[in-house]
Amino acid sequence: MGLEQVILVDEQDNPIGLMEKIEAHEKALLHRAFSVFVFNSKGELMLQQRAAEKYHSPLLWTNTCCSHQRDGETSLEAGKRRLQEEMGFVCELEEVFWFIYKAPFDNGLTEHELDHVMVGKFEGEPKINKEEVEAYKWMPLEDVKNDIEKQPEIYTEWFKIIFKESYEKISKFI
Repeated sequence: MGLEQVILVDEQDNPIGLMEKIEAHEKALLHRAFSVFVFNSKGELMLQQRAAEKYHSPLLWTNTCCSHQRDGETSLEAGKRRLQEEMGFVCELEEVFWFIYKAPFDNGLTEHELDHVMVGKFEGEPKINKEEVEAYKWMPLEDVKNDIEKQPEIYTEWFKIIFKESYEKISKFI
């Protein structure tokens, strides 16, 4: 497929071009992204631990999955695609809201994203892709909130931002 491209956007989510993902992160340019939060019937959130081989934030815990939409792909299509690719399942998703954040990393890259936040429900065990995901676990939302406060270093930078921004909104879907 070649190098992965992201969709550059303005602050109203209007596409303004395409750029190779690494270059967009090096230049800290605003681009479209998404974050998926999957809950079970007990109201627990499925977290994933990023694979050890990931080029940034390896072995850190984060939301169920997140990535970037492809050109011509809706946020819901992208969310379902990455759920299948990373976690080995698909479920119905609902977009809750979007917001803009910026998170610089020690390696010189910066996530500057207009993030579409989606929620879904799933019962069962995922079939994780070990190239993407090291492990997964289910946690009550309140436990996640408390654990981020106690051990922020074990979570991805973007997850801490997204979780804080979306906590009230996504907790209504439990």
